[in-house]
Amino acid sequence: MKPILVMTRPLPFPELKANGESIETRLFEGDFSVFAQAQVICSTSLDALDHNFITQLPESIKLIANIGVGYDNIDLAAATAKGIAVTNTPVVTEDTADLAFSLILAASRQLTANEKFLRNGQWSATNPIGCLGKTVHGAKLGIIGFGEIGQAVARRAKAFNMEIFYHGPRRKIDAEVSLEAVYFENLTDMLAASDIISINCPLNENTHHLINADTIATMRPDAILVNTGRGPLIDESALVGAMKKGHLFAAGLDVFEHEPEIHDQLLTLPNVTLTPHIGSATSQCRGAMAACAIGNILAQMEGRILLTSVN
Repeated sequence: MKPILVMTRPLPFPELKANGESIETRLFEGDFSVFAQAQVICSTSLDALDHNFITQLPESIKLIANIGVGYDNIDLAAATAKGIAVTNTPVVTEDTADLAFSLILAASRQLTANEKFLRNGQWSATNPIGCLGKTVHGAKLGIIGFGEIGQAVARRAKAFNMEIFYHGPRRKIDAEVSLEAVYFENLTDMLAASDIISINCPLNENTHHLINADTIATMRPDAILVNTGRGPLIDESALVGAMKKGHLFAAGLDVFEHEPEIHDQLLTLPNVTLTPHIGSATSQCRGAMAACAIGNILAQMEGRILLTSVN
């Protein structure tokens, strides 16, 4: 059988060969006939492969190689039921943690508002101060999700002499000891104790709108909220409502509830720093993600064990 790969969007992959045979590459543009006799789909986190999509796939499809550490864009149960393996590219830890801490700094020091103040020509001898920020070093950092990325954020926080709190479904003693972190079983208890909150957990049915009107109300009025996880972890309407009332000092968001669409009022709030889902957007990291996806594609087509199977 000729090796055939279908991409959900154009990607700059090199020419690929499986067992010495060139892999035919196709592009899905809405016509499901493109999947005929194909064995692998390569998707990204921006592509919704829901139950309806997966049920239309032919039996020849055996792998969805998703580019991204998250795979909430894929109906995993439907894929598993159809005998389709799903892989991800969990090589984004350090770069995503870098961005999370960048947003912590930017939101705390009001970089967005102060840059606008400067660019708009408002800075002058008679108006020397834009927006005062908040001190980061020594602050209390609450991390939601203490997996690899959450722990990488904590390592950076240690350099700032921050107190580290974390919440998640399970206590992680080894990481807790090495990072001098304090576990909170109850999320709202941690939110109430934290100066800065960093969201680094996966999106699933239990975490959708984890940050909502009720949980925001338990945060300190001068708290800072940063999200580099997934957009729907936050109820954006509730966040906007709270910030317009002055509850929360600032926010830093790299992911959005309905991305690439952005809540229009988030765009107008001066104390919100926004980035377009760039947690992994370095040339080095994107190269590693592509290499991981290609490794899974070739493993499937050559009958080897997948590198990063998630089902």
